[in-house]
Amino acid sequence: MRNQSRSANILRLAALGLVVVLGAYWAGARWGPRQPERVAALPASNASPHTEGLTDEESINVRVYSQASPAVANIVTRAVEYDFFLNPVPVEGAGSGFVIDARGYILTNLHVVQDAQAIEVLLGDQKNQSRFTAKFIGADQRNDIALIKIDPRDRKLAALPLGDSRALQVGQRVLAIGNPFGFQSTLTTGVVSALGRTVQTSPQTFIDEAIQTDAAINRGNSGGPLLNSHGEVIGINSAIYTPTGATAGIGFAIPINTAKLIAQDLINEGRVHRAYLGIEVWPVWPGLAEALELPVSEGLLIERATPGGPAQRAGVRGGTREALAGMRRILIGGDVLVAIDGQPVASQLDMNLLLNRKRPGDAITLTVYRGRQKMDVRVTLGDR
Repeated sequence: MRNQSRSANILRLAALGLVVVLGAYWAGARWGPRQPERVAALPASNASPHTEGLTDEESINVRVYSQASPAVANIVTRAVEYDFFLNPVPVEGAGSGFVIDARGYILTNLHVVQDAQAIEVLLGDQKNQSRFTAKFIGADQRNDIALIKIDPRDRKLAALPLGDSRALQVGQRVLAIGNPFGFQSTLTTGVVSALGRTVQTSPQTFIDEAIQTDAAINRGNSGGPLLNSHGEVIGINSAIYTPTGATAGIGFAIPINTAKLIAQDLINEGRVHRAYLGIEVWPVWPGLAEALELPVSEGLLIERATPGGPAQRAGVRGGTREALAGMRRILIGGDVLVAIDGQPVASQLDMNLLLNRKRPGDAITLTVYRGRQKMDVRVTLGDR
């Protein structure tokens, strides 16, 4: 009987212990933290990637990530803003970038580093966790591309090879590496979903011939590389289409061929060579065309041709008198631009897109109406 009583006590204690453990687990799951507040860096590893037993697709992912991630930068910016009472408020931002030259040049988006008073770069080489202070070299606002530079000192930096974005095809595999939400060296994969789109990202910036991808792109991925299966950069991840604020499977990258030209200009000369036409325009819509008795219902009314600029030297004429269009006074009586090199233009964006594909010294043909006479004007573009 005594043994039976002892066994019963043991069973009751075991059951009580199980209830306590399950209760603690349930409480932790019910009220405990749901998301990590801090994520430690990945452990250092010098080992080569192991691809034995992996599928061909997995092997490509592992190889490209292993080769490229050390050159992908986590960019942290700091600035000071002022509140309503003019009190200084420190502001911190974050994004991605990638090394394109062993001397320390890093490509990123302008919106990642714009107005920053201090820029810090943490490279993705997990062994060294290399931190650098970076300086701003220059940028092209229209294409949202910026170049920064770190001093590698005695370090030999890994640089990513740049591919050819003109050779891309829809359906081709792509990989994105960046720092979404601060999670450093994150890999996502997908395909090229579409090519040749124009994506306006702000009133001043757009992505011309954008690469659309379904690889997950989130806040913090901006400025990071989009790579092909050979590990070559074919785009700079820049924007997402999102109704909710999170990735919706529609991301856009700037073609690397656009970025190459800008980077070369900035490295060699410290500024971007921008094709310059020298006109100020106002869009024509049917109501305005009817009021001004214009021969076309859409196009660009040339208000001003910059004195001594390429357009004026070629004979393009600006407005001569004022009129009220809505709430704005405009100059009328000038030429109406309807096409550039045979491509119709109906907005400032249309014109900027066509000029964005040109270089200083290129010749273009403007199709304009002067009164009711249609004419072509040959213009050699200048350098802004």
